[in-house]
Amino acid sequence: MEKALREQGFNLIAGVDEVGVGSLAGPVLAAAVLFPKKIKTKGINDSKILSPAKRNKLFKVILKEAISVGIGIVDWETIDKINILKASHLAMRLAIESLKPKPEYILVDGKYPIKVKFPQLQLCGGDLKCTSIAAASIVAKVLRDKIMDGFDGIFQDYGFNKNKGYGTRLHLDNIKRFGPCPIHRQSYLPVKHALKFQLPLDFERNALYNFFK
Repeated sequence: MEKALREQGFNLIAGVDEVGVGSLAGPVLAAAVLFPKKIKTKGINDSKILSPAKRNKLFKVILKEAISVGIGIVDWETIDKINILKASHLAMRLAIESLKPKPEYILVDGKYPIKVKFPQLQLCGGDLKCTSIAAASIVAKVLRDKIMDGFDGIFQDYGFNKNKGYGTRLHLDNIKRFGPCPIHRQSYLPVKHALKFQLPLDFERNALYNFFK
């Protein structure tokens, strides 16, 4: 896909992808990756089919080889306020807009256009079709996993270091047992049904945001 676009005269082509849409807790995170015309990295693929060790290895290589990597993060409160579709699009837009230099063309994983000024192409399953989208999926997955691992140290009843906020059976059981914690998405039905307490008034919200600043 990137090769075909370069033949049309586009040189700075970025792929963008997000992770965390289906998670019950934590932020949604998007990454945009702008590669040079030729890359040496081999084995880049959809992050979901790579082992954690392989993802982490590729993550470091991608950061070295990319011209630019942009990150966009939208927190759980915003997700609850504007809905997850709008939040994921916001995260992708933030990732794209943080690229330097600016891209000439965007390859987007998914079927909906992103509100940016650059020409773009939406591709369902793009992380299996485009190297730059696959690279973005790896970067996004590795960074979000690190965030959720950090939250596991604060909220130890939910197994965030293992489930990354997704609705595993144990995670759902623990939400029912302990009630949602402050980073759970309260607009999501499994969390909404288990809402049993209000957030503590003295909760230091800034301590959470520091994990992904």
